[in-house]
Amino acid sequence: MFSDYYMPVRVLSGKDAIFRNKDVFTKYGTKCLIVCGKGSSVASGALEDLKTALDEASVEYTIFDSITQNPLTTDCQNAGQVARDFGVEYIIGVGGGSQLDASKAIAVYASNKFLSADDIYTGDFMLPPLPVILVGTTSGTGSEVTGVSVLTNESGRKKSVSGENYYAKVSFADPKYTYSMPMGVTVSTAIDAFCHAVESLLSNKSGEQSKMYSKRAIPSIWNALTKMAKTNELPDKGTRDELYTCSLFAGLAINSTGTCYPHTLGYTLTEDYGLPHGLACAAFLPSFVKRALEYKNAEATEFLSMINMNYLEFERTVFSIVKADDISMTDEQIKAYCERWENVKNFINSPGGFTVTDAADVLSELFLKN
Repeated sequence: MFSDYYMPVRVLSGKDAIFRNKDVFTKYGTKCLIVCGKGSSVASGALEDLKTALDEASVEYTIFDSITQNPLTTDCQNAGQVARDFGVEYIIGVGGGSQLDASKAIAVYASNKFLSADDIYTGDFMLPPLPVILVGTTSGTGSEVTGVSVLTNESGRKKSVSGENYYAKVSFADPKYTYSMPMGVTVSTAIDAFCHAVESLLSNKSGEQSKMYSKRAIPSIWNALTKMAKTNELPDKGTRDELYTCSLFAGLAINSTGTCYPHTLGYTLTEDYGLPHGLACAAFLPSFVKRALEYKNAEATEFLSMINMNYLEFERTVFSIVKADDISMTDEQIKAYCERWENVKNFINSPGGFTVTDAADVLSELFLKN
């Protein structure tokens, strides 16, 4: 059976995709806001290529480059005001998952001037968002092809918004923009994509389509991760191309199923301990696979076969990459986290119907120090 599926993004891929498809920019108007950070969009060459293509297409632009990791709703709201002041007709996001996710939200704020920073979570806005074009520079979130935006609210907590309003119209997928990623970013983004593929594969909502995408991504990403862990060397360009492709396949997988509890629990490690998102999710991946071996044994066994490891080998390898041994939690912290997680869809989506009590047990086993 095919699972529910909706993916309206036009993906333009391959070398120099931006220059080969300059006509796309004028289709959406003559003025745009470029949303980026001050890092990968510049180092990768993506921002410079985009500016050149827009100049050649006679499209005016202004740049909002204040989007950092774990984008804030307040920053996105401010960018929406910049977009209105400049009179833009569409948004272009350039960068990693944070910048791409932020761009989707900024498109909503730009159209809805009276929307407060955190009201975006209610979905209660009157006007449709501006069109969004995305240019990815990392091999992680798959945000280029999903209808999801993960934001940090005014209380400092990460929450996602999703739905048809959060799809890009067009995504440029040129792997060359990932070549400048340093080792830390390469590993964290790759393992984020790996988590997406594994969580989708073992999800209660997995179907033939999502499984196909997950199975395409899992072996290649795992091979690259284990090789980097063994050699401490950056991947060659061919491997980087494959990692970027697999990040999109993993994005397509979660676009159908959503993620599971490693993502929800992982937010706590990013918010309060500064662990990068991909590594934070991966910290819970062994417990997730162990649970799947109990409740979805055939699928979990197939997964371990795909990476040619038994469970204990997989667990050791993941923890050697994540390196979260210095994280410590108290009973009070764990209780406070659990109070946030009633009726979380990522829990319902997890094998065995993961509960708040299960979450407390996982956190305690990993991080409660006597």
